[in-house]
Amino acid sequence: MKNNLNLLAATIRRLRSENGCPWDRRQTESSLIPYLREEMEELISAVEHEDYSNMCEELGDLLYLVMMITEINREKGRFDFSTVAESINEKLIRRHPHVFAGKPYENENDLKKQWEKIKAEEKEKSIDTNPS
Repeated sequence: MKNNLNLLAATIRRLRSENGCPWDRRQTESSLIPYLREEMEELISAVEHEDYSNMCEELGDLLYLVMMITEINREKGRFDFSTVAESINEKLIRRHPHVFAGKPYENENDLKKQWEKIKAEEKEKSIDTNPS
C-alpha cells in the first residue's frame, strides 16, 4: 500500500509542477471545496446503493482530493502526508483505549460515553494550547 500512496503523491507533485497541469497548479484548498462536496455525495450514493465498483472509484476521487490538499500544504511548509497519517493514527489509538490500552467497557453506551469524553478532553486540550 505504501508504494501506491507514494506513487499517487508523486503523480500529484508532477501535476502541480512547473511543467504539470495548469488546472492542478492553480488549485487551492478553497477551490477544491466544491469537488470535495461533489465527490462525497457521489460516495454516499454508491454506499447507499451498494455499488462497489463505483464506491471504489469515488473513494479514489476523495483520496486524490485529500492528497491534493495535503500537497498544497506540503508546498507551503505546513505539513505533509506523513504528518496527516501520523496524526490520524495517533487519534485512532487515543480514541480506542478499549482496543489499544486494554481499558474495558460494559456496553455500547459505555463505549460511546468514553468516546465522547476523550473527544471533549482533546477539544479542551486544543483550546488550551491554541489561545485566540
